Amino acid sequence: MEKQALLNAIIENAIDGIITIDDRGLVESINPSGCRLFGYEASEVLGKNISMLMPEPDASRHDGYLERYQKTKVPHIIGIGREVKGLKKNGEVFPFRLAVSEVQYAGRKVYSGIIHDLTRQKNAEEQLLLYTNKLEVLVEDRTVELQSMVKQIQDAKEEVSISLEKERELNQLKSRFVSMASHEFRTPLSSIQLSASLIDKYTQEYQNQNIQKHINKIKNAVGNLATILNDFLSLERLETGVVTPLPEEVDLVKFSEEITEELQMVAKQNQSIIYQHTGTKRMVKTDINLLKNCIINLIANAIKYSGENTFIEFNTEITDTNYYITIKDNGIGIPVSEQKHLFEAFFRAHNTGSIPGTGLGLNIVDRYIKLMFGRIEFKSEENKGTTFTLIFDI
Repeated sequence: MEKQALLNAIIENAIDGIITIDDRGLVESINPSGCRLFGYEASEVLGKNISMLMPEPDASRHDGYLERYQKTKVPHIIGIGREVKGLKKNGEVFPFRLAVSEVQYAGRKVYSGIIHDLTRQKNAEEQLLLYTNKLEVLVEDRTVELQSMVKQIQDAKEEVSISLEKERELNQLKSRFVSMASHEFRTPLSSIQLSASLIDKYTQEYQNQNIQKHINKIKNAVGNLATILNDFLSLERLETGVVTPLPEEVDLVKFSEEITEELQMVAKQNQSIIYQHTGTKRMVKTDINLLKNCIINLIANAIKYSGENTFIEFNTEITDTNYYITIKDNGIGIPVSEQKHLFEAFFRAHNTGSIPGTGLGLNIVDRYIKLMFGRIEFKSEENKGTTFTLIFDI
């Protein structure tokens, strides 16, 4: 009796539905889980054909299935288990896994079925399938978008390549033009400069101030135009990347004295360039042409933007780790608000007025200094002059 009570308790409290039928398919027992699963009271099911719990076409075929098994002993569900559909009292069809066992009991055959509801699992699978389909659609759409983007990028790349090629051709054309123009202008300018010097020589005995004034105007104009051509030629060489520093041993003092002597000849009336070297060391390793261009540019600016009867300080110094080149003037200075633009190409401060210039000189100097791995510092105050310092490692 205790074993029977235990068995009844297990069946009554089982999570899955448990139904037993006889060999004619009539329900002999159904546990509470089975009742809840199908939505019936036990009294509505007991003694009724199990087919009432099946949707069509299984409901009409069930008796045939059972009869065929009893004759052939070939199982389709019994002893195997499979996924089938059930019919609830409210007409709802739901999936479940059915495991059927044949039991010999009191000299007769009884069939016991265990019903495991698959509704949640199927809903989850359907949701997963739905999400998978959505994901596939999204992936497909995204793939189409990416393919379109790749196509656009390829088209853009081709356009950029074409544009770069055209730009390269234009740059080559510009470079050839600048180089040709610079060299072609040099010859007539040299002739004009020579002729002006000869006129100056031949007219000295007349001591005519008007003649001297106009000769000086010619010389200044030729000098300004030559400076412009040199600036554009230097800029073109920098842009095309053909400027490469070639360091060599240089006597900085002798080199600086020669520059001082050369530029003193083009200084304004009573302008003096005062050169001074600090220390006993004289030799440095540098690109003499690039450095000369930088110093001449800075001193020429000092001459240009300072008045007559002034002096320009030109100092050099060599230490154990660095060498310094300083050019200081007492000219018009650079307005504080504009100093941040000082090394930009074509920049000219508003206080330069009618003083000629291209605005390229300091940009070229800055780029030459960087090519030589140096740096440039400056201090300036409007109407009080400017100091530039070039600093290089030994």
